[in-house]
Amino acid sequence: MKVFGSSGVRGVVNETLTPEYALQVAMAAGTVWRNELGVSRVALAHDTRTSGGMIADAARSGLASVGLDVDYLGTIPTPGAQTYADRESIPALMVTASHNPPQHNGIKLIGRDGIELAVDQLERVEQRLLGERFERSEWGAIGQARTIDGVRQDYIDQLLDSVDRERIADAELTVAIDPGHGAGSVTSPQFFRELGCHVLTINAQPDGHFPGRKPEPVADNLGDLQRLVETSDADLGIAHDGDADRAIFVDETGSFIEGDAALAALAREELRAGDGVVSAVSTSQRLVDVADDVGAELHLTRIGSSHIITKVQALQKEGTRVPIAGEGNGGIIFPGYRTIRDGAYTAARFCELLADQEASEIAADYDEYYNVRKNVHYEDEGERSAMTDAIETVAHQTDVDVTTIDGHRLEFDDGWVLARPSGTEPLIRIYAEARDPDRAEELAALMHDAVTAAAAAA
Repeated sequence: MKVFGSSGVRGVVNETLTPEYALQVAMAAGTVWRNELGVSRVALAHDTRTSGGMIADAARSGLASVGLDVDYLGTIPTPGAQTYADRESIPALMVTASHNPPQHNGIKLIGRDGIELAVDQLERVEQRLLGERFERSEWGAIGQARTIDGVRQDYIDQLLDSVDRERIADAELTVAIDPGHGAGSVTSPQFFRELGCHVLTINAQPDGHFPGRKPEPVADNLGDLQRLVETSDADLGIAHDGDADRAIFVDETGSFIEGDAALAALAREELRAGDGVVSAVSTSQRLVDVADDVGAELHLTRIGSSHIITKVQALQKEGTRVPIAGEGNGGIIFPGYRTIRDGAYTAARFCELLADQEASEIAADYDEYYNVRKNVHYEDEGERSAMTDAIETVAHQTDVDVTTIDGHRLEFDDGWVLARPSGTEPLIRIYAEARDPDRAEELAALMHDAVTAAAAAA
């Protein structure tokens, strides 16, 4: 796909993502929804970014221009918008750039089942967009907008009904929540209080400048949360990204829990022999080990929730049970709940595990691997092309198995390294894993040195 990357369309506001462009994306999506689904109404929401209202207003105009009424939900996590879409059986457009920097924004498209559009559906929207084939309504048939109240509480109530409230309440947990000033600020603290947890918060004021930390919940950005957990004797720290469809954890000692370890722990609880589990090509050996141990089959896809969801749905149509899917970035899907990423639900399911073990003990079962992640920024398509050429050269010159589902993943006897262009930012992302920390660093450096040299020479 040329427009929709690994998780929707994103760009720098008023540069690559302008109100005009948002309007066109909404018109394209609205045309497809009206023609293919016969819908007359859609939902619209945004996260806390400063540009959210402006981009949402443009999208609202685009949807109205093709004859669709708009239910405006305001600021809410992406899974909250998905819950509303599913309940009302209408599509939704979510304005968010998830973990991207504050100057970015983006658009995610959601079907009337509350699930992100599958790849084939996104391609049809993309064709409309690129061809500017919009079907505008006559003046008397343009859509109207209305504001919907109570959506946040409805989402919280649905979450409460979907987890083991008694188990969590009986554990008498203290949780520290860091929504990173994003959309989780308006729902997650209340949700965990209603679950019976003692809740501490940090960076829990909605603020699109993200003053407390960057939107991406990675170890380098969670120092304040780690210190809060350690000094408060909390049982768990929970961090969200900008639209709260992801959850990353800090254990009771203040130590960061690798997202891949959390995914593996939750997968071990869910998987049975004969099940399928879906993850991206960047998945850790931890998940491979869990799948092998229980007799489940691991299916790899390109990085991004739309690709994972598409594969989950295909397996389900074949009759395969898929109880869990997702990535090591905290974006985990429990199809028995909904085929969506939901950071609050994921965090609650992890809290269920704490009824039997401390978080550090859970993580210790998956600490035999060491992960390294590096990003290399590029300025233009020339640099990007030079970098991807360098990745291919390394892959061809190295006598190992190479997976090219998304980028190039090189499989060594003692670890692996993956390099690929980001689907959401102008970055080359590098992932490496090995049992030995020095070896993981060495594998990451193999690709990092190659792409940085290529960029310098471009």
